[in-house]
Amino acid sequence: MRIAVAADERTGVAGAVAGALRERGHEVVAAHGALAPDAREDWAWCAEAAARDVADGRADQAVVCCWTGTGASIAANKVGGIRAALCADAATAEGARRWNDANVLALSLRTTSVAELAEILDAWFAAGPSEDPADAANVAHLADIEAR
Repeated sequence: MRIAVAADERTGVAGAVAGALRERGHEVVAAHGALAPDAREDWAWCAEAAARDVADGRADQAVVCCWTGTGASIAANKVGGIRAALCADAATAEGARRWNDANVLALSLRTTSVAELAEILDAWFAAGPSEDPADAANVAHLADIEAR
């Protein structure tokens, strides 16, 4: 899978995300913010850039990080077609992929440990979108909301 990554600073797990993705067989196709030389590091800009990689088809998914993860998830969700989920644990990551078909994972640089990062990524990539018609209808409704 092609993954874009972004972080507004090189702290916490920011430096470990790309390597952890590669260890799982994914291709990191773009790095933004503090993870890229000469890029704007602010959370809103770097999270938007990674989300646009997904929306424009350059990446299949993205991982965006900031101090709490909240700002990065908000910025990513402003991009059309993005369903970013702030995940603090593996169960939330699995649910975000299954029930919400989330395509951007947001992480807190402050609270996510390397061990939690591994658990979150394993759960995120192990889960796929639910085939339950009610779950699919909810995800489809998000596009309707966005179009209004």
